[in-house]
Amino acid sequence: MSPPVTAPVSSHRLTPQMRAVLQGMERAARAPLHTLPVAQARAAYEAGAGVLELPKAALPRVEDLHIPARDGHALPARLYAPTEGAPLPLLLYLHGGGFTIGSIATHDVLCRELARLAGCMVVSLDYRLAPEHRFPTASNDAWDALQWLAHHGARLGADTARLAVGGDSAGGTLSAVNAILARDAGLPLALQLLFYPGTTAYQDTPSHSVFARGLVLDATAIDWFFGHYVALREERADWRFAPLNASDVEGVAPAWLGLAECDPLVDEGILYADKLRAAGVPVDLEIYRGVTHEFIKMGRAIPEARQAHHDAAQALRRAFQMD
Repeated sequence: MSPPVTAPVSSHRLTPQMRAVLQGMERAARAPLHTLPVAQARAAYEAGAGVLELPKAALPRVEDLHIPARDGHALPARLYAPTEGAPLPLLLYLHGGGFTIGSIATHDVLCRELARLAGCMVVSLDYRLAPEHRFPTASNDAWDALQWLAHHGARLGADTARLAVGGDSAGGTLSAVNAILARDAGLPLALQLLFYPGTTAYQDTPSHSVFARGLVLDATAIDWFFGHYVALREERADWRFAPLNASDVEGVAPAWLGLAECDPLVDEGILYADKLRAAGVPVDLEIYRGVTHEFIKMGRAIPEARQAHHDAAQALRRAFQMD
């Protein structure tokens, strides 16, 4: 198995651009999200989401829609298509935000980039958030959306024979869970695209200690997020929260993982890649050096973000047999 990242944090491990971003955040002196009421944290995250993003790509088709959940709730979603006409392979994208913040709006630029670069349709989902909707609502919503797209995506112009699921952080967790549920349901997926997914029941890997303070995501924020979403010990042990606890991942969709080196979640991403490989699942693992959690949403400032967008898009194109 790959060794977890355990080297001490020091400024020379961060790229100059990443250091500049962190220094800018420090100068801005905004209240940390975890110190705010949830509604204010969501608004603050959305207000700042575009500051470091690339310019918004213009696409010929961007549509808002709703997808029914199992309890009848209409889940907001947004469809992005880089071309009109012929059916396109489809990626269901699940945003990050610790199951507590984040939305279609906060990940709009990223989803546009993936659609543009990969040449595929992207459907971004507003799954329900904690604490109003605790575990396993987010997981259920994500799975309901994937099943609905598999059965009804053709009417949206999707090629439902070529489906993938992807997301960042908590959205990466939901995507890994969806891949297992899809295997169990006999629903073929071309790829699970995982940007720095959470996979452990407890945040006890070495990288959670090494990168506990001073970066974009810290231990206090993680506790705040998960305190809203998973209240009971048995919920933390459930593989739908901690995919590393899944008893069997043999036969799940091939995986592409993009991790940040200086991130509390990097070790668990490596461990999940190892778990998949041990089960015979094809895995492509990229660790972007000198950057932190959330870096993929910093394309204006961080070249590694632009590289990760390109790498993820190429993985989608290969999985969809477009090249």
